[in-house]
Amino acid sequence: MEVNNRVLAHIHDPHELEKMFREEPEAFRQSFAYAWERNPDSQVLAVWNERLHYKESAVEKKKTPLLQRDFIAMGILAILAGVCTRILFHFTEREDIAIVNLAFGVLPFIAAYFAVNNKPSRRVLYILAGLFGLSALDLNMLPLAETDSVLLAYLHLPVFLWVVVGLAFTGNEYRSGRARLAYLKFNGEFGILYACMAISGMLLTGITMQLFKLVDLDITAFYFSNVVVFGAAGLAVVAAYLVSKNLKLAKNIAPYIARIFSPLVLVTLAAYLITVAWVGTSPFSDRDFLLSFNGILLGVLAVTIFSITERGTDERKNISDYVNAALITLALIIDSIALAAIVFRLSSYGITANRLAVLGINVLIWANLIWIISAYIRLLRNQTGPSTVQDAVTKYLPIYGIWAAFVTVAFPLIF
Repeated sequence: MEVNNRVLAHIHDPHELEKMFREEPEAFRQSFAYAWERNPDSQVLAVWNERLHYKESAVEKKKTPLLQRDFIAMGILAILAGVCTRILFHFTEREDIAIVNLAFGVLPFIAAYFAVNNKPSRRVLYILAGLFGLSALDLNMLPLAETDSVLLAYLHLPVFLWVVVGLAFTGNEYRSGRARLAYLKFNGEFGILYACMAISGMLLTGITMQLFKLVDLDITAFYFSNVVVFGAAGLAVVAAYLVSKNLKLAKNIAPYIARIFSPLVLVTLAAYLITVAWVGTSPFSDRDFLLSFNGILLGVLAVTIFSITERGTDERKNISDYVNAALITLALIIDSIALAAIVFRLSSYGITANRLAVLGINVLIWANLIWIISAYIRLLRNQTGPSTVQDAVTKYLPIYGIWAAFVTVAFPLIF
């Protein structure tokens, strides 16, 4: 057997051993048993022996999820999130409070879960509690009348709260680019996992509705108000727990989604811009078209950031870097056109809350895109590594939070 033993033949080649194991694990185990018996002093085979025959200790086996502190915390917070969201939903149905208050039924509990696990300093905890408390107070001091400035506050508040949750996620390392990058990756994986769970929930809802219809009972209103609302909020905390526990489903699929969607978005966006130029539609005269232009810009920025965060940490360039650089270039073109159109409308029709808010976010995005594309140019010229591109994303995050807070608080007072 020694002559044909592939493990012995490649005993000094770890890469080939790993390849053999992945291709034919059972055949590898059989060959390994003979090789290990003949070479008990081999350090490489000793590592493989531990890998193939590792068994948990009795103490580790007793550590079931039900006894883990973070699992219990997750369960309690998920229930509290569901209850709180259901109560808030009751008041939004009566139109006593704005519907954006539902964010306070979910995001503070996700932040609380991160705080339980990260054990941040008291200073960070006080900041988190203060920001959530002041946000809720400020929101509910606004009139329920749907004026432009109030609607802008409603739109920007969730963005600010998202940054606050990021503070809870990063904890005492909130200044660290690595921690901020991990938070962005968490968001992508969270979105994938929550979407899968939501689809399962919709299937369950459909089955439940049909079953009760068979006995002539319409429970749609009751089920939505008490089960769907509660479940949607509770599952958000559960999804945060699963992603933070390195669930392989989300982590394995996220890079592939990034690699697939980035080229598709690039092709679609290029075709769209060519069509717009051919048709002659102008954002300078068409307000709705300008808004759609900005929506596309935000979507492209989100896809690009998702792709950047899911990029590997290796220093080698790959096709994804060229795709992302092209996407950023097209996004810069869109943003530049949108900025010119906004300035034109401001000079022609005067200042309004909407125009000023759109101008502000476009200026911020334009500056961020310039930073990212300059980092990409250096990366593609082999002048720097991928960390420079990631820094261009992570270091800019607080700016968006500050702008969102400014619009939420100041715009209703100014306008």
